[in-house]
Amino acid sequence: MTAQGTDGEVDFAYLEGYMAGDRQVVGEVLSLFRQQAQAWAGSLDPGDPGWRDVVHTIKGAARGVGARRLGDLCTQAEAQGAEGLPVVRAALEAVVAEIAAYQARA
Repeated sequence: MTAQGTDGEVDFAYLEGYMAGDRQVVGEVLSLFRQQAQAWAGSLDPGDPGWRDVVHTIKGAARGVGARRLGDLCTQAEAQGAEGLPVVRAALEAVVAEIAAYQARA
């Protein structure tokens, strides 16, 4: 895996630097994020009473992998309420797709 610039949804260079270039750890972290994203997506619904907790969790995980925009959108959704959930869901899907593409190039 090699880092790309920060023009996409995920700053892979940040993540690789944070993991001291350990490609195995980077791969494991990204795989875990993708797995968790499947569970999170189901809770990004205004009718789910735990949606705020899920958005908060996504925010931290997103920032941890270098998906700053997703983290920022989660912060906005926490402040504005459930109407921000569609944007968070779309951004989460974009991050997952970008991670999948990155891992496929590995």
